[in-house]
Amino acid sequence: MGRSFASVRQHAKDITDRWVRSSRSVPLIKKSGTQIADMGKNHSSEAFFGCDDPLESVIFSTLLELRKMQEGEGTGVDP
Repeated sequence: MGRSFASVRQHAKDITDRWVRSSRSVPLIKKSGTQIADMGKNHSSEAFFGCDDPLESVIFSTLLELRKMQEGEGTGVDP
């Protein structure tokens, strides 16, 4: 018997996959769109505990990663 509902990670993956697909249509933003989508995947499942919906958690994760880049910490999840 399988799942009857999608998990948070599945919703986050769907959202970030749409971001990648939409950025592919414009060559100038293809690389940036993919990077932002990857940032959105990093902490989205953890952020969902404090957020109400998957989109909010993906955006929060993206903003967190952008802030880390500004501070010079780079991207990626801590080991």
